[in-house]
Amino acid sequence: MLFKDILDAKYKELRPQFEQLYQLILTKQTHDSDLLLVHLNAFYNPEVHTWDNLNEKMSPYMFGPNHEGHSEHTHHDFIGQYVKHNMSNKALPDYLKNIEYSEERGQEIDVLNFDESISIQTEMLIYLKIWESDTFIKKFFQLANLLEGNVYDWHYKLMTTSREKGATGSRDVIIRNKIRDRFKNVIPRLYDAFKNTYNFQIRNSIAHSQYSILGRHIQLNNYVKEDPYSQLRVQSFEDWIDRFHETLVLYTLYHEFLGSINNNYGIVASQMGDVVPIRISRKDPVEETEYREIHYRDFFKDWGWYPDK
Repeated sequence: MLFKDILDAKYKELRPQFEQLYQLILTKQTHDSDLLLVHLNAFYNPEVHTWDNLNEKMSPYMFGPNHEGHSEHTHHDFIGQYVKHNMSNKALPDYLKNIEYSEERGQEIDVLNFDESISIQTEMLIYLKIWESDTFIKKFFQLANLLEGNVYDWHYKLMTTSREKGATGSRDVIIRNKIRDRFKNVIPRLYDAFKNTYNFQIRNSIAHSQYSILGRHIQLNNYVKEDPYSQLRVQSFEDWIDRFHETLVLYTLYHEFLGSINNNYGIVASQMGDVVPIRISRKDPVEETEYREIHYRDFFKDWGWYPDK
């Protein structure tokens, strides 16, 4: 269940942080189009070297949605439908007052609490969809990377097995150390947003169904005394509401941020004959920097390696 008053308040608070992030990256990026590469999901695809059904050799340096981008669109649609159909007609204080227990309304309140628990379990699925999203993690990593004045990382790779070599890191390590912590001293409220929303234990509790709902509380069954990242025993519905609403606002502003990148670079392209230069930091076949041009189609608001014929 969503509350417009909370979403609006958090959106108003966090939107300036994303505007600051955009402006800081523009000043700190070491190539004018590195930020565009984040929107384009630029990546290195070594599988190209195994393709034997092409008339000409292709570069392994590509951009476009790829599998993870299509996955993101699917989950974005799901999340959008939940938001559309699950907005409460009450502000949170009024809702909480309405479910205060009284003997004469006991049965009615039990039903309201049950309905909310079902809604929260749908929100748990959405929480996973966001914090497990390959593109969400990758693009925030690239933004944090550019914020520090680093080049766009074409060779970013999410770790899928513990034995994997050359990976950027696991989801948890990337989110905490390579995204969140990089915002701490530069945009502290954005750091706080990640701190307030992403929780390794809660994510795992949901993923492995290690929780139960008792009254208006979520009992976490994966508390581990010796693990500093598994110290939660319980999360109240009110705590969850705050965590989930901030997650949703973070997710919304992330998509708006990417849209702004596309719109702004589209304007730049229209002033440059629909062409924008990009930089590719190659490691294949040798470590070198390559400069190429990509072409913008104003009608479709998209980009390609070649102009329309």
